[in-house]
Amino acid sequence: MTLRWWNGWDPAAAAAAAIAAVMMVLYLVLIGRQGGEPAWWFVVGLAAAGLLSVYGIVRAAPKRRVALAASAVLLLGLGLLGLLSVGLPIVGAGVLALVAAVRGRSERTRLPAG
Repeated sequence: MTLRWWNGWDPAAAAAAAIAAVMMVLYLVLIGRQGGEPAWWFVVGLAAAGLLSVYGIVRAAPKRRVALAASAVLLLGLGLLGLLSVGLPIVGAGVLALVAAVRGRSERTRLPAG
């Protein structure tokens, strides 16, 4: 039995948004504990990618695929730049956003059931 409310939401986009938010907080905590100054461009990039993924959670949102593709590019780029510290989960979030964007394309081409 599938839940009716879940049909309008994309779990891959939700996971990408959640990972981006968690990694942004983790990055700020780690840098703060080390006594350093965070790279604000990195924090802003993670926040922007997370917000784009949040927008892409709703499958009926206009330009959803564009937002998810932009989020994927940001997350993959930031993840590769931070690969030696917090980057690996961010790369995973980028892959999830990319999967959600590509899956959104295939869902549009399907015929409605019934």
